[in-house]
Formats: sequence, C-alpha cells, structure tokens
Amino acid sequence: MRHDRFHGRVGAAGRGCDRPGCREAGEFRAPGPRGSSFDGPGDYRWFCLDHVREFNAGYDWFEGMTAEEIMHAQSPIHGWERETRAFNPTAGIDAAPRWADFADPLEAISARARARRPAQRKDGRAVTPDERRALELLGLPLDSDRMMLRSRYSALVREYHPDRNGGDRSFEKRLQAVVEAYQLLRKAAAFA
Repeated sequence: MRHDRFHGRVGAAGRGCDRPGCREAGEFRAPGPRGSSFDGPGDYRWFCLDHVREFNAGYDWFEGMTAEEIMHAQSPIHGWERETRAFNPTAGIDAAPRWADFADPLEAISARARARRPAQRKDGRAVTPDERRALELLGLPLDSDRMMLRSRYSALVREYHPDRNGGDRSFEKRLQAVVEAYQLLRKAAAFA
C-alpha cells in the first residue's frame, strides 16, 4: 500500500473504481452497504478521485437519525460521556493498590502481580484471572467441575430471566454478565 498527497488515497494494483462504467483505479475508500458494527468495520466501496468526491458530496451521515440523535451527535462532548482508559484513574487495571496497607511499595506491586497470576486448582489446572472473576460472579469455588458450572448457570438464568420475573427487565445486565461468564468458563481448559 502506498499513500499519496491526497488524504485517504490507498494505492492497490488491480482494484477498479466501483462506479459503473468507470475504468479508473479505485484508490479511495467510501462506506459500503454494510456499516460498522461489533462484527468489524463493515464493507467499503472503492472509487477514483472524481467519483469519491461525488459520493462525499451526496453522503449524509445523519440520514435516518431522529432530531434528538442529531443534536446528541453534534454535541461538543459527544463521545466523552465516559472516561477513556488513558484518563481513568486505574488506567483499565482492576484497582490501584492501597499504599497505606504496605510498608514497602514493592510489596504492593508484588501483591498486585500475585492477584493477576493464574491460580492453581487442586487437579493442577490453571485458572486465569478472567476465569477466576467469572467463577466469583457465578458464586462458584475455584475447584468447581463442569456439572457444578452447568447447574449454577441454569439456576442463575432461571432466577434472572425476565420470563421468570413477570417481565421485569431490571435483572437484564446481571443476566448478561452471567451468560458471558458461563460462555468464558465452558470453553476454559480448566473445565474441559
């Protein structure tokens, strides 16, 4: 790939302009029919310089949005409603050490490292910190087996599912966390 003086130009041999009838090289990317989602960046169309300018002139980013959604998107603080990892006090790490609890700063760092190290089960299999947090969320001990995992998961789904609570959706986030924890653990080597 080579970048040129025009911002966004990506040279690639053999890719033509997606505009019907155009024989120029498709060097500029434009949004395709499938937009960005949790599955990835979506599809792109590739145009020559003239046709990407034409596409951009007719492109409406706000198409399909309500007036309220447009106002929210145009807000100067849009996207800043939550702290990014860099500005978060813990920088994405579980929690900062309580320095007053330690006589030596190296002890605090060592304690944090031990907490992030994989734990050992009685059968010798390692449990990662993510798996340990998932076990805690499900209320299971470190040495749980596959049958205990499945029965606890079934009990929690019955407890939190809206169909079992008269349509009450207040437990929806908790149910989602239980499902994610189960999905992580059922694929874990410790439960194979």
